[in-house]
Formats: sequence, C-alpha cells, structure tokens
Amino acid sequence: MQTVTMETLKETKIDIFEKFSEQMALVTAGTIDHFNTMTIGWGMMGNVWGHTPGVTVYVSPNRYTWEFMEQYDYFTITFFDKKYRDDLLMLGSVSGRDRDKVAEANLTPKELPNGVGFEEAQLTLVCHKLYSHQFELGKTPAKVDNLYTRIQPHYEYIADITDAFGETE
Repeated sequence: MQTVTMETLKETKIDIFEKFSEQMALVTAGTIDHFNTMTIGWGMMGNVWGHTPGVTVYVSPNRYTWEFMEQYDYFTITFFDKKYRDDLLMLGSVSGRDRDKVAEANLTPKELPNGVGFEEAQLTLVCHKLYSHQFELGKTPAKVDNLYTRIQPHYEYIADITDAFGETE
C-alpha cells in the first residue's frame, strides 16, 4: 500500500477509469457541522484549462446534496472498499432531508481542510469547484434525455483536486 498525499497523487498508479465505474464513491459537501453526502457513479478525472489534476462529478438538483454543492466552494470524493457497499447503497437511496442517514451508516465522518471525509475511505480527494452547469435537454444523447422525464437534468461540477488522503495498492 502506498500513502497518497497531494504530492504523490500524480505519481501514484491509480486506474482512473476503475475509480468511478468499478469502485463506489461518495460526494460530500458542507462542513463537519452541516454536510450531506450521496453515492455517485458518474465522474471523470483528468485536466481542463491547465488545472491538473482535476475531476468532474454529476449531481441531480433533485438530490439534497445538490443544495450543498451549490452553497460550498469545496467538496470531497471518497472511494471505499467493497465491504462498505451496503452503506454506500443506503447513502445513495435515502435522503438526508428525511433522516440522519450518515448516523445509520457504518462510516465515521471526519473534518478535513476544506471538507468532510470518512475514516473508512481508501482514498479521499478534496476538490475546489471551478465551474458548474446544468445539462441541457436536446443536447444530450436521446437515451439520456429519457432519464430526464423523471428527474431534472444533472449539474456537472468541474474541480481542481487540491488535496488527497488515503492509501492505494
């Protein structure tokens, strides 16, 4: 296992494609005293506008977490071992508007510089928002437009990764 810090993130051998497609993650925004988190499956890593490393995540305005994403300039992305799958599934299906879902999960929130992470996370990325924009219907593929007959179009959030914590294999 290699310890990941911002200094070593660029040198660490991380399969960026696997992170969002194979490994479950949470996006969290707010402060340790007032935050919300949700499971995400859509995301990309890379660079844009000379900002590297960077990340893009997508959040529906139907989600309580979206309100926090809009309010705060920073958010975190945390990746977990498969043993936390049930907790992450619950965090993605229960609204923080309705109950304290984090208290129901087997996860321990922890304060980080500019964000909230979880003790159990394998990798935590602290992200500073650079840009956000809501998808426009008719400019997305037809199969995606069909998704938006049930919910509002997602917002994309492009961010710099300003800090990293955790371990990788």
